[in-house]
Amino acid sequence: MCGRLNVIDCPEVIDLCGQLGITFEDNKPRTGRFIRAASTISVVIEKQNRREIQDAVWWLLLEQTETGFKPSSYTSFNTRYDKLDVIRSAGYQSFRHQRCIIPAKGFGETEQVNGKPVYHDFTAEDGLALGGLYREWVHQVTGEIVYSCSVITLPPHPKLMAYHTKASPLILSEDYYDAWLSPSADIAEFRPLLEPHLCVGLTGYKVKKPSQPDPLGDEFYLQPD
Repeated sequence: MCGRLNVIDCPEVIDLCGQLGITFEDNKPRTGRFIRAASTISVVIEKQNRREIQDAVWWLLLEQTETGFKPSSYTSFNTRYDKLDVIRSAGYQSFRHQRCIIPAKGFGETEQVNGKPVYHDFTAEDGLALGGLYREWVHQVTGEIVYSCSVITLPPHPKLMAYHTKASPLILSEDYYDAWLSPSADIAEFRPLLEPHLCVGLTGYKVKKPSQPDPLGDEFYLQPD
């Protein structure tokens, strides 16, 4: 999965947040048609049996500066599925106790074809619950608390191979929402999720570039598995 999200302010994303137990009396999710990696996005987490929506830097590893935090030099907007059980990896502890859901309308993929990037965007009719990880950082001088996050990526799904050959995002079905957000869940039940699976249908279309998302040519539809 490439580093861009589509989180438009639409009924589908609002309904998805409602399914996750989030009301907008607290906070409204950040929205944007083209959200880049290292941006601040909205994630849903569960702490002390209470769900909340939090701002989080879409880059799991952060470095402390004099006045705050910045993304680490190590690329970490995605966390690969095969790193989740590597003890010293960035996502090892988070996979066990700090999982989050990233509500979105869609995501973008980039593939090199004859040495040139080709861009495709994908959206889901009812929105996407992307399976992610988060971390909480406390500044040692200012005491500021900052959250960071990543999207878990899986091997490329056969239906997405033509658009990105390296990886596909973990998309959660509704029956996994509660367990995924629970800090005490047994991670053994998530093992089936680490195989490529398309639990929702996706509408795809080619775009000139991420910042110019008008479709080039006809849309196409990828059926759920």
